[in-house]
Amino acid sequence: MKRVLVLHGVNLNMFGKRDPAQYGTITLEEINEKIGELAAELGFEVECFQTNHEGEMVEKIQQAHEEVDSVVINPGAWTHYSYAIRDALEILNVPVIEVHISDIHAREEFRQFSVIASMAKEQIAGFGVESYLLGLRAAWELIKDNQ
Repeated sequence: MKRVLVLHGVNLNMFGKRDPAQYGTITLEEINEKIGELAAELGFEVECFQTNHEGEMVEKIQQAHEEVDSVVINPGAWTHYSYAIRDALEILNVPVIEVHISDIHAREEFRQFSVIASMAKEQIAGFGVESYLLGLRAAWELIKDNQ
Protein backbone atom coordinates (compact mmCIF):
# COMPACT_ATOMS: atom_id res chain seq x y z
CA MET A 1 0.00 0.00 0.00
CA LYS A 2 1.24 3.49 -0.85
CA ARG A 3 2.34 5.73 2.03
CA VAL A 4 2.22 9.50 2.30
CA LEU A 5 3.88 11.50 5.06
CA VAL A 6 2.19 14.79 6.00
CA LEU A 7 4.49 17.19 7.83
CA HIS A 8 3.26 20.18 9.82
CA GLY A 9 5.91 22.73 10.75
CA VAL A 10 6.56 25.24 13.45
CA ASN A 11 3.57 26.81 15.26
CA LEU A 12 1.05 24.78 13.29
CA ASN A 13 0.01 23.01 16.49
CA MET A 14 -1.62 26.37 17.29
CA PHE A 15 -4.17 26.17 14.47
CA GLY A 16 -7.55 27.11 15.92
CA LYS A 17 -5.95 29.61 18.29
CA ARG A 18 -3.59 31.55 16.03
CA ASP A 19 -4.86 34.46 13.88
CA PRO A 20 -8.26 33.09 12.78
CA ALA A 21 -8.42 35.70 9.98
CA GLN A 22 -5.44 34.00 8.28
CA TYR A 23 -5.78 30.40 9.42
CA GLY A 24 -9.44 29.89 10.33
CA THR A 25 -10.61 28.15 13.47
CA ILE A 26 -9.91 24.54 12.54
CA THR A 27 -7.46 22.75 14.84
CA LEU A 28 -4.52 20.61 13.80
CA GLU A 29 -6.32 17.56 15.18
CA GLU A 30 -9.32 18.31 12.96
CA ILE A 31 -7.04 18.80 9.96
CA ASN A 32 -5.39 15.45 10.65
CA GLU A 33 -8.82 13.79 10.88
CA LYS A 34 -9.76 15.17 7.45
CA ILE A 35 -6.41 14.01 6.07
CA GLY A 36 -6.98 10.52 7.46
CA GLU A 37 -10.48 10.34 6.00
CA LEU A 38 -9.30 11.36 2.53
CA ALA A 39 -6.37 8.91 2.64
CA ALA A 40 -8.76 6.09 3.53
CA GLU A 41 -11.10 7.12 0.71
CA LEU A 42 -8.26 7.19 -1.84
CA GLY A 43 -6.71 3.97 -0.53
CA PHE A 44 -3.32 4.85 0.91
CA GLU A 45 -1.70 5.03 4.32
CA VAL A 46 -0.94 8.42 5.82
CA GLU A 47 1.18 9.51 8.75
CA CYS A 48 0.90 13.03 10.16
CA PHE A 49 3.75 14.60 12.12
CA GLN A 50 4.13 18.05 13.69
CA THR A 51 7.09 19.60 15.45
CA ASN A 52 8.32 22.99 16.54
CA HIS A 53 11.94 21.81 16.39
CA GLU A 54 13.76 22.16 13.08
CA GLY A 55 16.18 19.31 13.80
CA GLU A 56 13.29 16.94 14.55
CA MET A 57 11.70 17.89 11.21
CA VAL A 58 14.96 17.21 9.38
CA GLU A 59 15.32 13.84 11.12
CA LYS A 60 11.72 12.88 10.26
CA ILE A 61 12.36 13.73 6.60
CA GLN A 62 15.59 11.72 6.62
CA GLN A 63 13.77 8.74 8.16
CA ALA A 64 11.19 8.95 5.38
CA HIS A 65 13.86 8.22 2.77
CA GLU A 66 12.79 5.00 1.00
CA GLU A 67 9.87 4.54 3.43
CA VAL A 68 7.21 6.76 1.87
CA ASP A 69 5.91 7.35 -1.62
CA SER A 70 5.26 11.07 -1.23
CA VAL A 71 5.57 13.93 1.26
CA VAL A 72 3.07 16.73 1.80
CA ILE A 73 4.61 19.52 3.87
CA ASN A 74 3.44 22.76 5.41
CA PRO A 75 6.70 24.07 6.83
CA GLY A 76 5.11 27.10 8.49
CA ALA A 77 7.66 29.88 9.01
CA TRP A 78 10.46 27.50 8.00
CA THR A 79 9.15 27.95 4.45
CA HIS A 80 11.00 31.22 4.20
CA TYR A 81 14.44 30.37 5.58
CA SER A 82 15.09 26.72 6.44
CA TYR A 83 17.75 25.50 4.08
CA ALA A 84 18.19 22.52 6.42
CA ILE A 85 14.64 21.33 5.68
CA ARG A 86 15.06 22.16 2.00
CA ASP A 87 18.25 20.10 1.81
CA ALA A 88 16.63 17.17 3.65
CA LEU A 89 13.75 17.21 1.15
CA GLU A 90 16.25 17.23 -1.70
CA ILE A 91 17.52 13.81 -0.55
CA LEU A 92 14.09 12.25 -1.10
CA ASN A 93 13.34 10.56 -4.39
CA VAL A 94 9.58 11.02 -4.07
CA PRO A 95 7.18 13.82 -4.99
CA VAL A 96 7.01 16.61 -2.42
CA ILE A 97 3.94 18.83 -2.29
CA GLU A 98 4.22 22.13 -0.38
CA VAL A 99 0.96 23.38 1.15
CA HIS A 100 -0.13 26.49 3.04
CA ILE A 101 -3.50 27.34 4.55
CA SER A 102 -3.05 31.05 3.86
CA ASP A 103 -2.06 32.60 0.56
CA ILE A 104 1.62 33.26 1.24
CA HIS A 105 1.86 35.25 -2.01
CA ALA A 106 -0.67 37.80 -0.78
CA ARG A 107 0.86 38.31 2.66
CA GLU A 108 3.84 40.21 4.03
CA GLU A 109 6.80 40.44 1.68
CA PHE A 110 8.99 38.09 3.73
CA ARG A 111 6.30 35.37 3.53
CA GLN A 112 6.13 35.47 -0.26
CA PHE A 113 9.38 33.59 -0.85
CA SER A 114 9.74 29.86 -0.25
CA VAL A 115 13.10 28.11 -0.05
CA ILE A 116 11.10 24.84 -0.15
CA ALA A 117 9.44 25.55 -3.51
CA SER A 118 12.41 24.41 -5.59
CA MET A 119 12.19 20.95 -3.96
CA ALA A 120 8.43 20.66 -4.37
CA LYS A 121 6.65 19.19 -7.34
CA GLU A 122 3.73 21.54 -6.61
CA GLN A 123 2.82 24.36 -4.21
CA ILE A 124 -0.77 24.85 -3.06
CA ALA A 125 -1.64 27.90 -0.96
CA GLY A 126 -4.61 29.96 0.13
CA PHE A 127 -7.39 27.38 0.25
CA GLY A 128 -7.58 26.90 4.01
CA VAL A 129 -7.71 23.27 5.09
CA GLU A 130 -8.48 22.39 1.47
CA SER A 131 -4.83 23.15 0.70
CA TYR A 132 -3.91 20.00 2.60
CA LEU A 133 -6.59 17.93 0.88
CA LEU A 134 -5.61 19.24 -2.55
CA GLY A 135 -2.00 18.45 -1.67
CA LEU A 136 -2.97 14.88 -0.76
CA ARG A 137 -4.89 14.49 -4.01
CA ALA A 138 -1.91 15.83 -5.96
CA ALA A 139 0.41 13.40 -4.16
CA TRP A 140 -1.95 10.54 -4.95
CA GLU A 141 -2.12 11.48 -8.63
CA LEU A 142 1.68 11.47 -8.78
CA ILE A 143 2.15 8.08 -7.09
CA LYS A 144 -0.93 5.96 -7.80
CA ASP A 145 0.27 4.56 -11.09
CA ASN A 146 3.64 3.43 -9.72
CA GLN A 147 2.27 0.40 -7.90
